[in-house]
Amino acid sequence: MEFDQLIKRINELSRKSKAEGLTPEEKEEQTKLRNEYRALVVGNLSSQLDGIKIKQPDGSVTELKKKE
Repeated sequence: MEFDQLIKRINELSRKSKAEGLTPEEKEEQTKLRNEYRALVVGNLSSQLDGIKIKQPDGSVTELKKKE
């Protein structure tokens, strides 16, 4: 599912939940969609952090390293 469609469906389910409640199937779908959203956000953030480089005062460039 595309990111925009994912957000739209999550919002629809959220509004319905507040207005009238969700069926068990819709609650399951909502949980699945939220987990998918979290995975996309974490993956995006990780790839952004992987691309960060720090320029030192002496002009050298250092890549960030993951902590073990």
